[in-house]
Amino acid sequence: MSDVSIRFVLATAAAAVALSLVVASTAAVAAHDYGDALSKSLLYFEAQRSGRLPYNQRVRWRGHSGLTDGLEQGVDLVGGYYDAGDHVKFGLPMAFTVTMLSWGVIEYGAGAGDEEELRHALQAIKWGTDYFIKAHTGPTELWAQVGDGDSDHYCWQRPEDMTTSRRAYKVDAARPGSEVAAETAAAMAAAAVVFRRAGDKHYAGVLLHHATQLFEFADTYRGRYDESVEVVKSFYPSGSGYGDELLWAALWLHRATGRKEYLDYAVANADDFGGTGWAVSEFSWDIKYAGLQILASQLLVEEKAGKLRLSAEQRAVMEQYRSKGAYYVCSCMNRNPGGAEHNAGRTPAGLLFIRPWNNLQYVSGAAFLLTVYSDVLAALGEPLRCGGGDEDPVNGEGSSDDVLAFARWQVDYILGSNPMRTSYLVGYGAAYPRRVHHRAASSAGELLSALDDGMFVPERCMVGVDNNDW
Repeated sequence: MSDVSIRFVLATAAAAVALSLVVASTAAVAAHDYGDALSKSLLYFEAQRSGRLPYNQRVRWRGHSGLTDGLEQGVDLVGGYYDAGDHVKFGLPMAFTVTMLSWGVIEYGAGAGDEEELRHALQAIKWGTDYFIKAHTGPTELWAQVGDGDSDHYCWQRPEDMTTSRRAYKVDAARPGSEVAAETAAAMAAAAVVFRRAGDKHYAGVLLHHATQLFEFADTYRGRYDESVEVVKSFYPSGSGYGDELLWAALWLHRATGRKEYLDYAVANADDFGGTGWAVSEFSWDIKYAGLQILASQLLVEEKAGKLRLSAEQRAVMEQYRSKGAYYVCSCMNRNPGGAEHNAGRTPAGLLFIRPWNNLQYVSGAAFLLTVYSDVLAALGEPLRCGGGDEDPVNGEGSSDDVLAFARWQVDYILGSNPMRTSYLVGYGAAYPRRVHHRAASSAGELLSALDDGMFVPERCMVGVDNNDW
Protein backbone atom coordinates (compact mmCIF):
# COMPACT_ATOMS: atom_id res chain seq x y z
CA MET A 1 0.00 0.00 0.00
CA SER A 2 1.23 3.49 -0.80
CA ASP A 3 2.81 5.59 1.91
CA VAL A 4 0.25 8.36 1.57
CA SER A 5 -2.91 6.85 0.19
CA ILE A 6 -4.63 6.05 3.48
CA ARG A 7 -3.95 9.32 5.29
CA PHE A 8 -7.31 10.60 4.15
CA VAL A 9 -9.09 8.26 6.57
CA LEU A 10 -7.28 9.80 9.54
CA ALA A 11 -9.30 12.99 9.23
CA THR A 12 -12.50 10.97 9.61
CA ALA A 13 -11.86 9.68 13.09
CA ALA A 14 -9.94 12.78 14.11
CA ALA A 15 -12.97 14.98 13.54
CA ALA A 16 -15.33 12.48 15.14
CA VAL A 17 -13.08 11.97 18.14
CA ALA A 18 -12.77 15.70 18.60
CA LEU A 19 -16.54 15.95 18.59
CA SER A 20 -16.84 13.20 21.16
CA LEU A 21 -14.23 14.60 23.49
CA VAL A 22 -15.68 18.09 23.43
CA VAL A 23 -18.58 16.47 25.23
CA ALA A 24 -16.72 13.88 27.25
CA SER A 25 -14.24 16.33 28.70
CA THR A 26 -16.72 18.78 30.17
CA ALA A 27 -16.49 17.18 33.59
CA ALA A 28 -12.75 17.63 33.80
CA VAL A 29 -10.14 20.27 33.08
CA ALA A 30 -9.11 19.87 29.46
CA ALA A 31 -5.41 19.36 28.79
CA HIS A 32 -6.05 20.33 25.20
CA ASP A 33 -8.41 22.60 23.33
CA TYR A 34 -10.59 19.96 21.71
CA GLY A 35 -12.74 22.62 20.11
CA ASP A 36 -9.73 23.96 18.23
CA ALA A 37 -8.74 20.43 17.28
CA LEU A 38 -12.22 19.88 15.89
CA SER A 39 -12.01 23.08 13.88
CA LYS A 40 -8.65 22.11 12.36
CA SER A 41 -9.90 18.60 11.57
CA LEU A 42 -12.92 19.91 9.70
CA LEU A 43 -10.77 22.31 7.68
CA TYR A 44 -8.98 19.29 6.27
CA PHE A 45 -12.15 18.20 4.50
CA GLU A 46 -12.27 21.51 2.66
CA ALA A 47 -8.63 21.08 1.64
CA GLN A 48 -9.55 17.70 0.12
CA ARG A 49 -12.49 18.86 -1.96
CA SER A 50 -12.64 17.99 -5.63
CA GLY A 51 -14.90 19.78 -8.10
CA ARG A 52 -16.26 23.32 -8.26
CA LEU A 53 -15.67 24.95 -4.90
CA PRO A 54 -18.43 26.95 -3.18
CA TYR A 55 -18.35 30.67 -2.44
CA ASN A 56 -17.84 30.03 1.27
CA GLN A 57 -14.75 27.84 0.83
CA ARG A 58 -12.46 28.67 3.77
CA VAL A 59 -9.28 27.03 2.47
CA ARG A 60 -8.53 29.78 0.00
CA TRP A 61 -5.42 28.29 -1.57
CA ARG A 62 -7.56 25.61 -3.21
CA GLY A 63 -9.40 26.15 -6.51
CA HIS A 64 -11.77 24.34 -8.85
CA SER A 65 -10.40 20.99 -10.05
CA GLY A 66 -11.46 17.71 -11.59
CA LEU A 67 -14.21 19.45 -13.56
CA THR A 68 -14.20 16.85 -16.35
CA ASP A 69 -14.29 13.79 -14.08
CA GLY A 70 -16.49 11.14 -15.70
CA LEU A 71 -16.64 12.92 -19.05
CA GLU A 72 -14.95 10.06 -20.92
CA GLN A 73 -17.54 7.67 -19.58
CA GLY A 74 -20.48 9.98 -20.21
CA VAL A 75 -21.32 10.50 -16.53
CA ASP A 76 -20.98 13.45 -14.16
CA LEU A 77 -18.48 12.47 -11.47
CA VAL A 78 -17.45 15.99 -10.51
CA GLY A 79 -17.08 16.47 -6.76
CA GLY A 80 -16.23 14.25 -3.83
CA TYR A 81 -12.90 14.09 -2.03
CA TYR A 82 -9.35 13.42 -3.09
CA ASP A 83 -7.44 10.74 -1.25
CA ALA A 84 -4.74 12.00 1.15
CA GLY A 85 -2.15 14.00 -0.77
CA ASP A 86 -3.19 12.17 -3.93
CA HIS A 87 -5.72 13.16 -6.57
CA VAL A 88 -7.46 9.83 -7.01
CA LYS A 89 -11.00 9.50 -5.70
CA PHE A 90 -11.22 6.04 -4.09
CA GLY A 91 -14.81 5.12 -3.30
CA LEU A 92 -14.29 2.72 -0.39
CA PRO A 93 -12.24 4.91 1.97
CA MET A 94 -14.22 7.99 0.94
CA ALA A 95 -17.47 6.29 1.93
CA PHE A 96 -15.96 5.05 5.20
CA THR A 97 -14.91 8.63 5.90
CA VAL A 98 -18.48 9.86 5.52
CA THR A 99 -19.86 7.01 7.63
CA MET A 100 -17.51 7.77 10.50
CA LEU A 101 -17.96 11.52 10.40
CA SER A 102 -21.73 10.99 10.39
CA TRP A 103 -21.47 8.64 13.37
CA GLY A 104 -19.50 11.27 15.27
CA VAL A 105 -22.18 13.88 14.58
CA ILE A 106 -24.98 11.46 15.51
CA GLU A 107 -23.43 10.61 18.86
CA TYR A 108 -21.94 13.92 19.92
CA GLY A 109 -22.87 16.68 17.52
CA ALA A 110 -25.63 18.08 19.71
CA GLY A 111 -23.16 18.68 22.52
CA ALA A 112 -20.36 20.15 20.44
CA GLY A 113 -21.25 23.58 21.78
CA ASP A 114 -20.51 25.42 18.54
CA GLU A 115 -23.25 25.64 15.94
CA GLU A 116 -20.83 26.91 13.30
CA GLU A 117 -18.56 23.87 13.64
CA LEU A 118 -21.57 21.57 13.52
CA ARG A 119 -22.60 23.30 10.30
CA HIS A 120 -19.12 22.71 8.89
CA ALA A 121 -19.40 19.03 9.81
CA LEU A 122 -22.74 18.75 7.99
CA GLN A 123 -21.23 20.46 4.96
CA ALA A 124 -18.34 17.99 5.00
CA ILE A 125 -20.77 15.08 5.07
CA LYS A 126 -22.93 16.52 2.29
CA TRP A 127 -19.93 17.15 0.03
CA GLY A 128 -19.39 13.38 0.15
CA THR A 129 -23.00 12.26 -0.14
CA ASP A 130 -23.75 14.62 -3.03
CA TYR A 131 -20.94 12.88 -4.89
CA PHE A 132 -22.23 9.41 -3.99
CA ILE A 133 -25.62 10.33 -5.43
CA LYS A 134 -23.90 11.20 -8.71
CA ALA A 135 -21.77 8.05 -8.61
CA HIS A 136 -24.81 5.80 -8.10
CA THR A 137 -26.04 5.97 -11.69
CA GLY A 138 -28.36 2.97 -11.55
CA PRO A 139 -29.78 0.45 -9.09
CA THR A 140 -26.88 -1.90 -9.84
CA GLU A 141 -24.22 0.56 -10.95
CA LEU A 142 -21.77 2.50 -8.78
CA TRP A 143 -18.67 4.37 -9.91
CA ALA A 144 -16.00 3.26 -7.46
CA GLN A 145 -12.89 5.18 -8.52
CA VAL A 146 -11.81 8.20 -10.54
CA GLY A 147 -8.16 8.51 -11.54
CA ASP A 148 -5.24 6.13 -11.85
CA GLY A 149 -3.17 5.57 -8.73
CA ASP A 150 0.04 4.63 -10.53
CA SER A 151 0.28 7.63 -12.86
CA ASP A 152 -0.99 9.88 -10.08
CA HIS A 153 1.87 8.85 -7.81
CA TYR A 154 4.45 9.80 -10.43
CA CYS A 155 3.31 13.41 -10.44
CA TRP A 156 3.70 16.03 -7.73
CA GLN A 157 0.99 18.39 -9.01
CA ARG A 158 -1.65 20.58 -7.47
CA PRO A 159 -5.13 19.19 -8.27
CA GLU A 160 -5.88 22.42 -10.10
CA ASP A 161 -3.05 21.56 -12.53
CA MET A 162 -3.72 17.84 -13.03
CA THR A 163 -2.62 16.26 -16.30
CA THR A 164 -2.81 12.60 -15.26
CA SER A 165 -5.49 10.10 -16.23
CA ARG A 166 -8.99 10.69 -14.85
CA ARG A 167 -10.40 7.41 -16.05
CA ALA A 168 -13.37 6.25 -13.99
CA TYR A 169 -14.08 2.68 -12.88
CA LYS A 170 -17.39 1.19 -11.86
CA VAL A 171 -18.92 -1.91 -10.28
CA ASP A 172 -22.17 -3.36 -11.56
CA ALA A 173 -24.12 -6.61 -11.76
CA ALA A 174 -21.57 -8.16 -14.12
CA ARG A 175 -18.59 -6.89 -12.11
CA PRO A 176 -19.81 -6.69 -8.52
CA GLY A 177 -18.18 -4.83 -5.68
CA SER A 178 -19.94 -5.61 -2.43
CA GLU A 179 -17.44 -3.79 -0.19
CA VAL A 180 -17.73 -0.41 -1.88
CA ALA A 181 -21.46 -0.68 -2.55
CA ALA A 182 -22.25 -1.69 1.03
CA GLU A 183 -19.96 0.94 2.56
CA THR A 184 -21.55 3.62 0.39
CA ALA A 185 -24.96 2.38 1.56
CA ALA A 186 -23.77 2.65 5.17
CA ALA A 187 -22.48 6.19 4.56
CA MET A 188 -25.75 7.34 3.04
CA ALA A 189 -27.82 5.69 5.77
CA ALA A 190 -25.73 7.24 8.54
CA ALA A 191 -25.87 10.62 6.80
CA ALA A 192 -29.64 10.27 6.47
CA VAL A 193 -29.87 10.11 10.27
CA VAL A 194 -27.77 13.27 10.50
CA PHE A 195 -29.84 15.29 8.04
CA ARG A 196 -33.19 14.09 9.36
CA ARG A 197 -32.17 15.32 12.80
CA ALA A 198 -30.99 18.59 11.22
CA GLY A 199 -34.46 19.09 9.74
CA ASP A 200 -33.73 18.24 6.09
CA LYS A 201 -36.17 15.35 5.71
CA HIS A 202 -36.22 15.54 1.93
CA TYR A 203 -32.46 15.09 1.58
CA ALA A 204 -32.52 12.33 4.20
CA GLY A 205 -35.16 10.56 2.11
CA VAL A 206 -33.05 10.85 -1.04
CA LEU A 207 -30.07 9.36 0.80
CA LEU A 208 -32.15 6.46 2.13
CA HIS A 209 -33.45 5.72 -1.36
CA HIS A 210 -29.90 5.33 -2.63
CA ALA A 211 -28.78 3.47 0.51
CA THR A 212 -31.47 0.80 0.20
CA GLN A 213 -30.74 0.27 -3.50
CA LEU A 214 -27.01 0.05 -2.90
CA PHE A 215 -27.42 -2.45 -0.08
CA GLU A 216 -29.64 -4.65 -2.23
CA PHE A 217 -27.08 -4.42 -5.04
CA ALA A 218 -24.20 -5.30 -2.70
CA ASP A 219 -26.07 -8.28 -1.23
CA THR A 220 -27.67 -9.64 -4.40
CA TYR A 221 -24.53 -9.47 -6.53
CA ARG A 222 -21.86 -10.51 -4.09
CA GLY A 223 -18.24 -10.16 -5.08
CA ARG A 224 -14.98 -8.54 -4.04
CA TYR A 225 -14.64 -5.07 -5.47
CA ASP A 226 -10.88 -5.34 -5.98
CA GLU A 227 -11.48 -8.23 -8.38
CA SER A 228 -13.79 -6.08 -10.48
CA VAL A 229 -11.69 -2.92 -10.21
CA GLU A 230 -8.24 -4.47 -10.26
CA VAL A 231 -6.36 -1.15 -10.35
CA VAL A 232 -7.35 -0.56 -6.71
CA LYS A 233 -5.40 -3.58 -5.45
CA SER A 234 -2.14 -1.66 -4.99
CA PHE A 235 -3.87 0.96 -2.86
CA TYR A 236 -7.07 -0.24 -1.14
CA PRO A 237 -7.34 -4.02 -1.45
CA SER A 238 -10.06 -5.82 0.44
CA GLY A 239 -8.33 -7.84 3.13
CA SER A 240 -11.37 -8.73 5.22
CA GLY A 241 -13.74 -9.46 2.36
CA TYR A 242 -17.23 -8.00 2.14
CA GLY A 243 -19.01 -9.72 5.03
CA ASP A 244 -18.19 -6.95 7.50
CA GLU A 245 -19.40 -4.25 5.10
CA LEU A 246 -22.71 -6.05 4.51
CA LEU A 247 -23.38 -6.38 8.25
CA TRP A 248 -22.21 -2.81 8.89
CA ALA A 249 -24.53 -1.48 6.19
CA ALA A 250 -27.47 -3.52 7.50
CA LEU A 251 -27.03 -2.11 11.01
CA TRP A 252 -26.80 1.45 9.68
CA LEU A 253 -29.92 0.95 7.58
CA HIS A 254 -31.71 -0.39 10.64
CA ARG A 255 -30.65 2.66 12.60
CA ALA A 256 -31.80 4.96 9.81
CA THR A 257 -35.13 3.26 9.08
CA GLY A 258 -36.05 1.14 12.12
CA ARG A 259 -37.08 -1.58 9.69
CA LYS A 260 -36.98 -5.06 11.17
CA GLU A 261 -35.68 -6.67 7.99
CA TYR A 262 -32.26 -5.07 8.43
CA LEU A 263 -31.94 -6.21 12.03
CA ASP A 264 -33.02 -9.68 10.98
CA TYR A 265 -30.30 -9.62 8.32
CA ALA A 266 -27.63 -8.71 10.88
CA VAL A 267 -28.86 -11.55 13.10
CA ALA A 268 -29.23 -14.20 10.40
CA ASN A 269 -25.80 -13.52 8.88
CA ALA A 270 -23.90 -12.73 12.07
CA ASP A 271 -22.07 -16.05 12.12
CA ASP A 272 -21.61 -16.67 8.39
CA PHE A 273 -20.16 -13.19 7.81
CA GLY A 274 -17.93 -13.23 10.88
CA GLY A 275 -19.71 -10.54 12.87
CA THR A 276 -19.94 -12.68 15.98
CA GLY A 277 -16.81 -14.69 15.18
CA TRP A 278 -14.09 -12.22 14.35
CA ALA A 279 -12.24 -10.90 17.41
CA VAL A 280 -9.97 -8.16 16.13
CA SER A 281 -7.47 -5.56 17.32
CA GLU A 282 -7.79 -3.30 14.28
CA PHE A 283 -10.52 -0.99 12.99
CA SER A 284 -10.09 0.65 9.60
CA TRP A 285 -11.55 1.45 6.18
CA ASP A 286 -11.04 -2.26 5.38
CA ILE A 287 -11.77 -4.10 8.63
CA LYS A 288 -15.12 -2.91 10.04
CA TYR A 289 -15.76 -5.72 12.53
CA ALA A 290 -15.01 -3.78 15.70
CA GLY A 291 -17.15 -0.89 14.52
CA LEU A 292 -20.17 -3.01 13.67
CA GLN A 293 -19.79 -4.96 16.93
CA ILE A 294 -19.90 -1.76 18.97
CA LEU A 295 -22.71 -0.40 16.79
CA ALA A 296 -24.65 -3.58 17.57
CA SER A 297 -23.92 -3.10 21.27
CA GLN A 298 -25.81 0.18 21.15
CA LEU A 299 -29.00 -1.76 20.39
CA LEU A 300 -28.81 -3.23 23.89
CA VAL A 301 -28.79 0.32 25.25
CA GLU A 302 -31.84 1.18 23.14
CA GLU A 303 -33.63 -1.88 24.47
CA LYS A 304 -32.86 -0.95 28.06
CA ALA A 305 -34.15 2.57 27.42
CA GLY A 306 -37.41 1.16 26.04
CA LYS A 307 -36.77 2.47 22.52
CA LEU A 308 -36.46 -0.99 20.95
CA ARG A 309 -37.87 -4.45 21.52
CA LEU A 310 -35.57 -7.37 20.87
CA SER A 311 -36.58 -11.01 20.72
CA ALA A 312 -34.65 -13.51 22.80
CA GLU A 313 -32.72 -14.59 19.69
CA GLN A 314 -31.93 -11.02 18.67
CA ARG A 315 -30.77 -10.13 22.15
CA ALA A 316 -28.52 -13.20 22.31
CA VAL A 317 -26.88 -12.33 18.99
CA MET A 318 -26.41 -8.69 20.01
CA GLU A 319 -24.70 -9.91 23.18
CA GLN A 320 -22.38 -12.00 21.02
CA TYR A 321 -21.58 -8.94 18.96
CA ARG A 322 -20.94 -7.00 22.16
CA SER A 323 -18.61 -9.69 23.47
CA LYS A 324 -16.41 -9.33 20.40
CA GLY A 325 -16.61 -5.55 20.64
CA ALA A 326 -15.39 -5.81 24.24
CA TYR A 327 -12.48 -7.93 23.02
CA TYR A 328 -11.43 -5.05 20.76
CA VAL A 329 -11.68 -2.53 23.60
CA CYS A 330 -9.74 -4.81 25.95
CA SER A 331 -7.12 -5.38 23.25
CA CYS A 332 -6.58 -1.65 22.89
CA MET A 333 -6.21 -1.35 26.66
CA ASN A 334 -3.88 -4.39 26.82
CA ARG A 335 -6.24 -6.31 29.10
CA ASN A 336 -6.96 -9.46 27.11
CA PRO A 337 -5.30 -12.61 28.43
CA GLY A 338 -2.84 -14.35 26.15
CA GLY A 339 -0.24 -11.64 25.70
CA ALA A 340 0.71 -9.84 22.51
CA GLU A 341 -1.25 -12.19 20.28
CA HIS A 342 -4.52 -10.93 21.75
CA ASN A 343 -3.67 -7.31 22.43
CA ALA A 344 -2.85 -4.32 20.23
CA GLY A 345 0.75 -3.19 20.10
CA ARG A 346 2.11 -0.10 21.82
CA THR A 347 4.99 2.26 21.23
CA PRO A 348 7.42 2.75 24.15
CA ALA A 349 5.53 5.93 25.09
CA GLY A 350 2.16 4.16 25.05
CA LEU A 351 0.62 5.03 21.70
CA LEU A 352 -1.35 2.24 20.07
CA PHE A 353 0.69 0.71 17.26
CA ILE A 354 -1.25 -1.31 14.69
CA ARG A 355 0.65 -0.91 11.41
CA PRO A 356 3.88 0.84 10.43
CA TRP A 357 2.26 2.97 7.73
CA ASN A 358 -0.08 5.78 8.76
CA ASN A 359 -0.60 4.38 12.20
CA LEU A 360 -2.53 7.36 13.57
CA GLN A 361 -5.64 6.47 11.57
CA TYR A 362 -5.94 3.30 13.67
CA VAL A 363 -5.29 5.22 16.88
CA SER A 364 -7.92 7.87 16.21
CA GLY A 365 -10.42 5.25 15.07
CA ALA A 366 -9.82 3.30 18.26
CA ALA A 367 -10.24 6.41 20.38
CA PHE A 368 -13.63 7.03 18.83
CA LEU A 369 -14.86 3.45 19.24
CA LEU A 370 -13.68 3.35 22.85
CA THR A 371 -15.49 6.61 23.55
CA VAL A 372 -18.71 5.14 22.17
CA TYR A 373 -18.24 1.90 24.10
CA SER A 374 -17.63 3.79 27.32
CA ASP A 375 -21.07 5.32 26.80
CA VAL A 376 -22.53 1.85 26.23
CA LEU A 377 -21.07 0.60 29.52
CA ALA A 378 -22.29 3.68 31.38
CA ALA A 379 -25.80 3.36 29.97
CA LEU A 380 -26.01 -0.35 30.80
CA GLY A 381 -24.49 0.22 34.23
CA GLU A 382 -21.91 -2.49 33.63
CA PRO A 383 -18.12 -2.68 33.98
CA LEU A 384 -15.66 -3.66 31.29
CA ARG A 385 -14.79 -7.34 31.65
CA CYS A 386 -11.85 -8.76 29.76
CA GLY A 387 -11.16 -12.39 29.00
CA GLY A 388 -12.69 -14.42 31.79
CA GLY A 389 -16.40 -13.97 31.33
CA ASP A 390 -18.85 -12.36 33.72
CA GLU A 391 -17.98 -14.56 36.68
CA ASP A 392 -14.21 -14.46 36.54
CA PRO A 393 -12.70 -11.67 34.42
CA VAL A 394 -9.06 -12.60 33.95
CA ASN A 395 -7.70 -9.09 34.11
CA GLY A 396 -10.20 -7.63 36.53
CA GLU A 397 -12.94 -5.15 35.87
CA GLY A 398 -12.67 -1.67 34.46
CA SER A 399 -15.18 1.13 34.52
CA SER A 400 -16.61 3.16 31.67
CA ASP A 401 -14.46 6.02 32.98
CA ASP A 402 -11.35 3.86 32.56
CA VAL A 403 -12.22 3.24 28.92
CA LEU A 404 -12.86 6.94 28.27
CA ALA A 405 -9.64 7.92 30.04
CA PHE A 406 -7.64 5.62 27.78
CA ALA A 407 -9.33 7.03 24.68
CA ARG A 408 -8.54 10.55 25.84
CA TRP A 409 -4.92 9.60 26.52
CA GLN A 410 -4.55 8.45 22.92
CA VAL A 411 -6.10 11.64 21.54
CA ASP A 412 -3.93 13.79 23.79
CA TYR A 413 -0.86 11.96 22.49
CA ILE A 414 -1.85 12.88 18.93
CA LEU A 415 -2.40 16.49 19.99
CA GLY A 416 1.04 16.86 21.57
CA SER A 417 1.16 15.07 24.93
CA ASN A 418 4.04 12.90 23.78
CA PRO A 419 7.81 12.76 24.30
CA MET A 420 8.38 14.96 21.23
CA ARG A 421 5.85 17.53 22.47
CA THR A 422 4.65 17.66 18.86
CA SER A 423 1.09 17.80 17.66
CA TYR A 424 0.35 15.53 14.72
CA LEU A 425 -2.69 17.59 13.75
CA VAL A 426 -1.46 20.29 11.37
CA GLY A 427 -2.25 23.77 12.65
CA TYR A 428 -2.95 22.67 16.21
CA GLY A 429 -0.61 23.61 19.08
CA ALA A 430 2.76 25.31 19.09
CA ALA A 431 4.68 22.57 17.28
CA TYR A 432 3.30 20.52 14.40
CA PRO A 433 4.53 19.25 10.99
CA ARG A 434 5.32 22.16 8.66
CA ARG A 435 6.25 20.36 5.45
CA VAL A 436 3.33 18.05 4.95
CA HIS A 437 3.30 15.34 2.27
CA HIS A 438 0.32 16.92 0.53
CA ARG A 439 0.45 18.08 -3.06
CA ALA A 440 -2.53 20.42 -2.94
CA ALA A 441 -0.81 22.41 -0.18
CA SER A 442 2.55 22.63 -1.93
CA SER A 443 4.01 25.96 -2.91
CA ALA A 444 5.99 26.62 -6.07
CA GLY A 445 9.19 26.37 -4.02
CA GLU A 446 8.25 22.94 -2.74
CA LEU A 447 7.42 21.86 -6.28
CA LEU A 448 10.88 22.89 -7.46
CA SER A 449 12.38 21.01 -4.53
CA ALA A 450 10.45 17.92 -5.59
CA LEU A 451 11.83 18.32 -9.10
CA ASP A 452 15.36 18.53 -7.74
CA ASP A 453 14.80 15.42 -5.63
CA GLY A 454 13.57 13.42 -8.60
CA MET A 455 10.11 12.99 -7.10
CA PHE A 456 8.40 14.55 -10.11
CA VAL A 457 8.69 12.97 -13.57
CA PRO A 458 7.20 15.41 -16.10
CA GLU A 459 7.00 13.04 -19.07
CA ARG A 460 4.88 10.65 -17.01
CA CYS A 461 2.51 13.44 -15.98
CA MET A 462 1.64 14.70 -19.44
CA VAL A 463 -1.30 12.45 -20.29
CA GLY A 464 -2.76 13.93 -23.46
CA VAL A 465 -0.30 16.87 -23.38
CA ASP A 466 2.59 17.55 -25.72
CA ASN A 467 5.76 17.20 -23.65
CA ASN A 468 7.33 20.03 -25.65
CA ASP A 469 4.88 22.36 -23.97
CA TRP A 470 6.34 21.60 -20.54
